[in-house]
Amino acid sequence: MRALLIAAALFAAAPALAQTPATSAVLADAARAPAAATIIDGASWRCEGATCTASGGANQPATRACRRVVARFGAVSAFSYKGVALSAEQIAACNA
Repeated sequence: MRALLIAAALFAAAPALAQTPATSAVLADAARAPAAATIIDGASWRCEGATCTASGGANQPATRACRRVVARFGAVSAFSYKGVALSAEQIAACNA
């Protein structure tokens, strides 16, 4: 009975885990991408070429998260944090 309850709880939680909002950045210079995972404000960033994705992270505005990533990785051409995509104007301000 206990195993059935645990399985039911995991089954109910699975959709919530699968719907985690996306966090990603496209670096302007792929050469600046770190080879290993990098933690920035609690988010674990992993890069493949110029595309970086993250899981976790502190609750903060996407614009602040962008500035923190730019400080470590360099300029970005696209950025989204926990499902909030920045506009071209916001990305320009982030890179400044």
